[in-house]
Amino acid sequence: MIKKIGKILLGVLLLLFTLGAILYAIYNEPMPTGIKSPNADALAMKMLTSLNYKAYKDTRFLEWSFANGKHHYRWDKEVDTVLVAWSDYQVHLNLKMPSKSSVAKDKASLEGKEKDKLIKKAISFFNNDSFWLVAPYKIFDSGTERSIVSLKDGSQELLVSYTSGGDTPGDSYLWKLQPNGFPISFKMWVSIIPIGGLEASWDDWQVMESGAFLPSQHSIGPITLDMGNVRGYQ
Repeated sequence: MIKKIGKILLGVLLLLFTLGAILYAIYNEPMPTGIKSPNADALAMKMLTSLNYKAYKDTRFLEWSFANGKHHYRWDKEVDTVLVAWSDYQVHLNLKMPSKSSVAKDKASLEGKEKDKLIKKAISFFNNDSFWLVAPYKIFDSGTERSIVSLKDGSQELLVSYTSGGDTPGDSYLWKLQPNGFPISFKMWVSIIPIGGLEASWDDWQVMESGAFLPSQHSIGPITLDMGNVRGYQ
């Protein structure tokens, strides 16, 4: 019986490995080589202008959810704090000085190692989940490099690489833009996904109370990333 179960498990593992290899061969793309130049920064500025960057910059509060509604956020951009809530936990995260953050479970304060662990977890959640909300506005962040990728049809795309910061420095994103600079999608070369060049949509936008453009959801193949009830206001 044990040998039979072992053979079944081995067969399943071989099948999964084969499927993974097939998917990798079909979908994996090498990252293109871009040209760093003032034109790349100009294209990036065109993208920000199309998104009404000033309205985003003047927006104080952002609210959204992620991970099928399991993670909830209220970000005060002016004072660099964010309420991160998931399961029974609430972390009032101080982005400038994480050690000054407060942590609670069912409204009961936590301290010590458990508090420190949950602060790190909240930071990781926030870094990932906020990127899916505001990535277009982070293309001039410290540690970013911008370059232009020219396509065969004569159009140009913007390659943004993050050399430092966040949880996964080294990640790169190739933005596909409308002629006026408005984002359509990006392709990803990121450390947590073994297949390079997967494309995520950035074409389901909402105009916030503050006038800023923010996405309501993204599609990666058959997968939908829902941003929940997105709000941006003063």
